[in-house]
Parts: sequence; structure tokens; C-alpha cells
Amino acid sequence: MARDTLTQSEIDSLISAISSGKIEDKATPGQEEYQVYDFRRPTKFSKEQLKTMHIMHDNYSRIMGNFLTAFLRVPVKLEVVSVAQVTYEEFLYSLPIPTLMTIFNMSSDLGIAMLETNPAFVFTMIDLLFGGEGKPPGKIRELTEIELSVMKQIIERFLDNLRYVWKGIVPLSPQIESMDTNPQFNQVISSSETVALITISAQIKEVQGFINLCFPYITLDRTLQNLTAQHWFNQFQQAPERTKAGDIEKSLYLAEVETTVILGQATITLDDYFQLQEGDVLALGRQSGEPLEVLVENKTVFLAQPGLKGKHLAVQITGWINAKDDFYES
Repeated sequence: MARDTLTQSEIDSLISAISSGKIEDKATPGQEEYQVYDFRRPTKFSKEQLKTMHIMHDNYSRIMGNFLTAFLRVPVKLEVVSVAQVTYEEFLYSLPIPTLMTIFNMSSDLGIAMLETNPAFVFTMIDLLFGGEGKPPGKIRELTEIELSVMKQIIERFLDNLRYVWKGIVPLSPQIESMDTNPQFNQVISSSETVALITISAQIKEVQGFINLCFPYITLDRTLQNLTAQHWFNQFQQAPERTKAGDIEKSLYLAEVETTVILGQATITLDDYFQLQEGDVLALGRQSGEPLEVLVENKTVFLAQPGLKGKHLAVQITGWINAKDDFYES
């Protein structure tokens, strides 16, 4: 009958053989093949895909930072601080209440995504646009209908510029689906759904805020094979020169230029200056009915007549001046 156990002398011989290297100490087959898997937070986006999104939205942050600097006329710095995959539930619970959550459709072929702009960022912009110094309120509150309407126009520019950075991966035509100030009401996808979360810091003057872009896995699933840095760079390098020129031309047309109307000029003495009081009248040396000069970026370009449009002061362009200061009636 065969023995199922080893004698003590056989055990001692095996230990001695392993110690001397005559027998290789092999691990149990398959022991190193096990990996920890989190079923609650499955890994769906690869490190390469998350890195590519970081590169793309670094570019996006620079574009939007330049736009907001020109639009608000104060320095604005946007910078990607993190790109991570989390569950939609974790994303929602990380947000303040109230905040501004925009649900938008990326395109007819894809699906929805989310753009969250937090209160410090939103109220600073609103205060600047309404003539303030860019200070958020001491107590965060809900947005009024007027403030929400103003923010919608800015959010549309945010989404429009997403098309540029994503065009190397997939064509986008983002459209706003809804805007809400309570993110807990936005259960538009399963709370356990994996999302790519891009967090961007936004500094306006002395105020620090954040912007969050949230892309669900189910929205990007069909485009993930293109979501590599090499593919993204190649698409931009292969674009026709006339397409690049067209993009530049489009950007130039959207650039804001400072326009000034000169009502007139007067020369006074320093003594007269110190004697000026409310109600004093200065002769501007311009005849009544004489056209006014309109300056664009400090260069005289048009002539105009002053007037009113509704309750606002206005001018009507009556002609233009070329480089030789010749006037042509319009």
C-alpha cells in the first residue's frame, strides 16, 4: 500500500536540498495571477486615456483663460489640477450646494456630459459683469433668473470651445440640456456609473474657484479607441493649412476691440481747472451737427452723428476715414 506521508528523514532531506539549491523552490502554480478588483469602482479608463484628457484640457484651460481675461477685463488663470475616474455618486457628493450644474449633450451620436461651475467662480464673474469689483457674496445663495441668463451665455462659450480640443478625437456639437443649482437633482445616469472627472482651478483676481467637467464612460465608450495622445496630436498635424487659417480667422473675428467716440476737446488753464464747479460749461470747439470721430483701438476710423437709441446715448455711423484721412460718405 502506498504511503501518503513523508518520513522525518525524507523531510529533512528535502529541506537540505532546497537550502543547497539542488531543488528549485517554486511557488504554487497560479499564485501570482490573482489581482485585486474593486467591483464598486471598476477601472474603465486606462492611464493613457486619462493622460490624454489631461493634455487636451490643459489646452482647453489656456483657451478659456484667454477668453475670460478679455471678456471680464481682469486677469483670469485656468489650470487643470486633476483628472481621475470616480463614480457619478462620488462626483455629486463632492459638490457644494448650491452650485451651477449644466447638463449638455455632446453630440447626437454620443450622449450627455456635465459642466459644474462652483459658486466662488460664478458670483465673481457676475459681480464683474454687473460693474462690481469681482467679490463673491459673503453668503452663497441661489442664482436669480437674470444671473442664470447671463451665465448661460458664458457656459455656451465654454461648450463651444470644447469642440476645438475634442475635434482630434471626435466631432462635437454640444447643446445645453438643463441648468440647475442643486446637483442632487441631476440623477441623469446611474449613481454607480464610472465617469472621467476633470477638475480645473479658476483664479479671478484674488478669488479661487473650480470648474468640473464630468464625462460618463457610457458617453465616451465608442470613442475610447481614439483617446490617445498620439491620435490627438496626429489629427491636428494632419489638418489642412487652410483649415488652420480658417480657425485663426474665426478667432480674430470674435476678438473684442475698444471703440471710443470723441465728443470734443477744450484747452483750459490750470487756474480754470481748480475753479471748475458743477454746472460750469466748457466749449468743446466743435460745431453743432459736426460729425464726431470714432476711434477703434486708438485709430480714427469712422465719423458719426450723436443721438439716442431708446434711453441710451448712441452714435450713428455716417462715413469712414481711410489711411489718407479721406472721408467717404456711406
